[in-house]
Amino acid sequence: MTLLSLFKGSNTKVAHTLISGNDAFLNEYLADSYIHETEFSAYEKVSVDCDSEGLDELIADLTESSLFSQKKIITIKNPFFLTAKVPKKFQKQISKLQNVFANIAELDDVLVIIASYEKIDRRKKITKLITKNFNVVETKIRPFELSKTVRNLISTEGYQITSSALNLLLERSDQVLDTVLGNYNKLKMVVNDKKITTELVEKNVDLSLAQNIFAILDSALSNNYQEALARLSNQLHNGNNPIQILAVFENQLEMILIVKVLSERGRSEAEIVQTLGVHPYRVKLALKNRLSLGKVAKLLKQAIKLDFNYKSGQYQENNFLKLFILSV
Repeated sequence: MTLLSLFKGSNTKVAHTLISGNDAFLNEYLADSYIHETEFSAYEKVSVDCDSEGLDELIADLTESSLFSQKKIITIKNPFFLTAKVPKKFQKQISKLQNVFANIAELDDVLVIIASYEKIDRRKKITKLITKNFNVVETKIRPFELSKTVRNLISTEGYQITSSALNLLLERSDQVLDTVLGNYNKLKMVVNDKKITTELVEKNVDLSLAQNIFAILDSALSNNYQEALARLSNQLHNGNNPIQILAVFENQLEMILIVKVLSERGRSEAEIVQTLGVHPYRVKLALKNRLSLGKVAKLLKQAIKLDFNYKSGQYQENNFLKLFILSV
């Protein structure tokens, strides 16, 4: 099994591949894994960035005769010619590319296109040619699919991870896939037997900013103001600016408020997850919160006011954050 096979492809028998989705980090990760598969070990690895190198460079690589040279696997990054707005000055080059894609059966090389866009323009002739002749892999992952996707990815790469270690990895990565993959790469560098344990994650993956801020809020909610203020001072000392910290407070309070409102309206935990489209872990944490609905709303309103006052220059120091913590 390959990493690309974890995602649905339009024609898995075709080597030419279009990786489509708005997560650039994931797309790059999958493309790098694909071009280094055993079947392409003898291929020359070539990469062309259409934004920085232009289409002429890409056309040259695609049309260069391979009669006396090694076969190539060409990674095409930032293929802006697949988007809706392309300047007319590129029309000549796009026509040449269309001709290449229309006759791709004659090409000895393998093409891997990474289209990290919200959407590509499927009405265009060049896009239609690519989607017809390539294996199109959509990499969109819904929040509730994150845990399963990461576990499958880790397993496919030959590693093992315990359920508790996976949960901790996701928590310390704020349930953000790019961050998860970055932290997973750190773990791969230090693991000895390809078995990722909770202890390994604890030692090598730091608490995220959101987790650190949550710990401040949680300490304050437990009336442990000394610990809350100490944690706040550490975050400020580590270079996190007040407005960044306050933004995380607002985000957490807003999530707690929305979840509490939906819960009071009789929605189950699963229904809330589906309604909000967020990771189940965030909903679970919000449901565990002990604050009343009125108190959460008051704190959120206070945080928004502090945000406005700081941005308008009414606060010059960080003391307003300490006062906010003490008011929780």
